[in-house]
Amino acid sequence: MPGVVTVELAIAVANAGALAMLPAAGLPLPLLQRMIDEVSAATRRPVGVNVLVPFLDAEIVASVASQVRVVEFFYGDPDAAIVRAVHAAGALASWQIGSLEEAVAAEAAGCDFVIAQGVEAGGHVRGTTGLLPLLTAVLDAVRIPVLAAGGIAGARSMAAALAAGADGVRVGTRLVASRESGAHPDYVGRLVAARAEDTELTTAFSVMWPDAPHRVLRSSIEAAQAIGDDIVARMTVGDQVLPVPRLSVPVPTRQTEGRVDAMALYAGQSVNEVRAVAPAAEIIRELCDGASRLLAAAG
Repeated sequence: MPGVVTVELAIAVANAGALAMLPAAGLPLPLLQRMIDEVSAATRRPVGVNVLVPFLDAEIVASVASQVRVVEFFYGDPDAAIVRAVHAAGALASWQIGSLEEAVAAEAAGCDFVIAQGVEAGGHVRGTTGLLPLLTAVLDAVRIPVLAAGGIAGARSMAAALAAGADGVRVGTRLVASRESGAHPDYVGRLVAARAEDTELTTAFSVMWPDAPHRVLRSSIEAAQAIGDDIVARMTVGDQVLPVPRLSVPVPTRQTEGRVDAMALYAGQSVNEVRAVAPAAEIIRELCDGASRLLAAAG
């Protein structure tokens, strides 16, 4: 999520031993390159960039693939030509998938690994099934590494995914509430107060990206639908101040002013485990150490 994933968050995640992912969607190439440069100057650990296929820019892919270790693609059919371009620039290519068919296609396209995303995930959701059924089917069908995403924000859910055979996990909602996150404080506060049943899979926030299902806090849908104004907020991106149309996709950041409660408050069902704001390194250590203990105790 642009604006939520800050340089500080990426550095903290990388230095904690995880793979930090920077967002390409909605960011001008010079700004994205500057973020990559700042992260690379502060850590020797690998970082990656996430690219949304509906908004794919070949120039951005070609540029960032030569600067980062991983380029990940999401919300589109796996494309061998794109994967070859990433490999030619020296990076690994991954695809976040929502179905068995997509996973098989990603492997056939030459991807180095896939991320299986269950419907429990916050933000935009590609598939229609829960994580464990999807993960089980994908692990039986492909030979490349498989990461698990959706509903993972604590040691138990991480351990469960690893015990099921995943090679790693993808964490989103929990890190939105990290100290280094750029999420607006009101958004973070609502995450901390929310429970899984407070989220909803919807297409309500479809301005700018029509008919793409996403999971948000239900309260944000209700607030947005109750507003009569066409513009609900304004946010600063780089050196620009941009209006935020009602029911549009941008997420509220620290640089947002207006009806934050009526913007897309993305949240996965893992929000149950978001109980406080903490440093990103502490969150990662808590997940990894806790999952290790649980797996060791299980034998």
